[in-house]
Amino acid sequence: MIKHWLIAALAALFWAAPASARLPKIGEVAPDFTFTLMDGSKVSRDDLKGQVVLLNFWATWCVPCRAELPLIDRYYDLQKKHGFRAFAVTTGDSLPLYRMKPLFAAMAIPAVKRSKGPYSEVSAVPMNYIIDRAGRIRYATAGAFDLDTLNKVIVPLLQEPAPAG
Repeated sequence: MIKHWLIAALAALFWAAPASARLPKIGEVAPDFTFTLMDGSKVSRDDLKGQVVLLNFWATWCVPCRAELPLIDRYYDLQKKHGFRAFAVTTGDSLPLYRMKPLFAAMAIPAVKRSKGPYSEVSAVPMNYIIDRAGRIRYATAGAFDLDTLNKVIVPLLQEPAPAG
């Protein structure tokens, strides 16, 4: 009989990010990244300075992700006029992107086709990063948002002034 601790240890190894990957941490300056969006345009960390940014990593097979994405989409639509940006980054183990075009067309959040940078190596979904107006990681947590948590985290950041320059 296989011990439960052995199964847990093997699962942790299987789901862990590669040793070479260093995921961004709260309080650090957000590492540079470039996203290629579904429409072919590109956006980088530097393009988003002065805004509050949510990077939402999700998968089509993830039930909490499928519940969270519409909430974030509505929230983004309401808060974008205050300097809030959000991006939906679909993990590689999801449905092919061409099959999700109808979903992406209905969303207000820009959908990411390709991701370049340290955010490409998430080990759990949903995974959310929030970058403040000064470009620092202020939130980095695996788990789905609810409306109360979104408000608790995002609203104070939106009230902070954008850095000069």
